[in-house]
Parts: sequence; structure tokens; C-alpha cells
Amino acid sequence: MAMSVGGDSAEKPMSDINTTPLVDVMLVLLIIFLIAIPVVVQQVKGIKIPDVRYEPTTTKPENVSLSVQGGPGGECQVYWNLTRVNHTELLNRAVDKLKAEIARLGNNITPDQLPEAHIRGDVNTPYKCIGATIFTMQSAGFARVGFISEPPAGEGVTRM
Repeated sequence: MAMSVGGDSAEKPMSDINTTPLVDVMLVLLIIFLIAIPVVVQQVKGIKIPDVRYEPTTTKPENVSLSVQGGPGGECQVYWNLTRVNHTELLNRAVDKLKAEIARLGNNITPDQLPEAHIRGDVNTPYKCIGATIFTMQSAGFARVGFISEPPAGEGVTRM
């Protein structure tokens, strides 16, 4: 603590600040954080998170392109290429598309040769619309359902 001893202390205000309590509190907080951070940051050993931020997709002609957006009154609008379809039409088209591709490829088929479903979802689309579209495509037999997105403006493909 600062203490003023002397004759004319009543005439001048004391301008010294005692920083010892502040330093003590900061050191205690530093020790608490050094102990608490390793406890909070827990990881499963052996898991490596991908370093790729944006990876361009390779589009094959047999892939299905779907666009999903929310309509008025919470209605879901799904488009197969440029044609609007309802839930039943989407399921029927997906099954027919998969059957046609399997018939075209023959008996020696690998999972990589099967068509994929690529979904473009509007930013403001409710999750129920996207989820229902994914569920319908998986129910039809599509093993690979992915999302098409755009990278933020001004950014290119970066691989780390």
C-alpha cells in the first residue's frame, strides 16, 4: 500500500496506485487456466481431422442434381435438375434412376460406379426439407448423398 508521510500531503492528492493485488489476482487466474485447459481440451487418440477446407467435386453425367429450398408456409420445394417434384415423385425417380444405372453397368459393379445425389440447399432452407431429401434418396438406394456449396468469395482451393 502506498502511504504518504510528510508535511504537505493534505495539499496534493496521492496519485500512486497499488498494483500488487491486481498482479496477485492475475497470477492466480493464470495458474487456474494452466491447470484447467488440459482438462477441458480432451481428444480421442488416433483421430486426424481433415485439413481440406474446400474440395471441388467431380461431376459425372449419371449423378443426380437436386435443389432444395423452403417455400411459403414451411413447404419444401425439391427440384430434380430443373423440374419440381414432390416426395413420391422424388422417390420413384430415384429408384428408376438407380435401377437404370445398375442395368447399364451390369454384374461387375463397384460402389464407386454408382451415381451420387448432389444436393444444393438454399441458405434459408429449413433443416426438415434437407433431411427429408437425404432420407428419401437413401431410401431409394443412393449410398452417396453430398452437398454442393460455394466457397466464400475471393478464396480459391487451398490444400494444407
